[in-house]
Amino acid sequence: MDTRTEAAPLKILHLEDSVQDHRLVCRALDAAAFDYAITRVDTLTAFTEFATSSGFELILADYRLPGFTAIDAWLALPEDSSRPPAILLSSAIGEAAAVSAIHLGISDYLHKDDLNRLERAILRTMDVHRANKAKEKSDLDLAISERRLSELTGYLQTAIERERAAISREIHDDIGGSLAAAKLDLAWIARHGTDPAMQAHVQAATEMIQHALGSSQRIMMNLRPSILDQGLFAAVQWLASSFERRTGIKTILRANNEDLCQEKSVQLTAYRTAQEALTNVSKYARCTLVQIEISDAEDFLTMEISDNGVGITEEEMRKSDAFGIRGLHERAKAVGGWLDVSTRRGVGTSVILSVPLTASAHLSPEAQFK
Repeated sequence: MDTRTEAAPLKILHLEDSVQDHRLVCRALDAAAFDYAITRVDTLTAFTEFATSSGFELILADYRLPGFTAIDAWLALPEDSSRPPAILLSSAIGEAAAVSAIHLGISDYLHKDDLNRLERAILRTMDVHRANKAKEKSDLDLAISERRLSELTGYLQTAIERERAAISREIHDDIGGSLAAAKLDLAWIARHGTDPAMQAHVQAATEMIQHALGSSQRIMMNLRPSILDQGLFAAVQWLASSFERRTGIKTILRANNEDLCQEKSVQLTAYRTAQEALTNVSKYARCTLVQIEISDAEDFLTMEISDNGVGITEEEMRKSDAFGIRGLHERAKAVGGWLDVSTRRGVGTSVILSVPLTASAHLSPEAQFK
């Protein structure tokens, strides 16, 4: 359906060396009461100049002109969204050549003996062109929206890591210090007291404080993995051993070397990926074995966490509340990497993080925390 208004005639550029054929085109459009403004050119120089600078909305082109073809003229135009749609009007082109022209981006082909169909061909071409332009705009808007969402996700992750670090420092400085002081006071009481009942209470209180200190240290480690200061391998090794001790699931860690990637943002992304993957394993996998493999060979950091559990269904992967895996995808993108999840029901699941180290080296460490 043509959506032009009568106040805006369609601006047509006609590439045609025959004045007679140009007049036939105009007569066909006049007979259809088509609202148009047309300009004829017959040289390649004039065509490229008009087509790129005069705001034409449609090109009609004879196929063969002195010294060049319509394909030469089409290919001389820039391949961007400013190039108007084109229709070939010719009696000197075969079907194979017409199909080839359409593959190059020309919209339609019409034989000069069928000019009575010209209006319909133009309306169809313009409708398709407008639909394509709308799709391009929609795709661009979607890409911009996705980029902004990714930037927001990165900002939120950075804010979360900073808040975690602040809470960890408060636990260490305030709660940890108070518990340590209370433990010292209890030790003084134990040394100076003789009543058996009091000694029993002191012993129980000391054990509770020791348990609280251990819990606070574990919470601090989860909030701010200071063990990353010792390197990625040491941090993941601590995660694996803690996971095995807590769950009883055998956990094997392998690495091609212990001096892995030094980029702090990439280290944190890998650590959080392993942490989230192990959390999911403990909740859902029902497995007996977890294997973690890390490599930085060929300038790629690759980490795979796999289990021999029940696997994940497609429906579970697409659940609206499956934010853990989605967050890992965004973390990977923030450092120029990507995340793959492969799973088979009843066989197990593998989470694979891949980060090109040469690309991540120049990225600002958005995911780092102070």
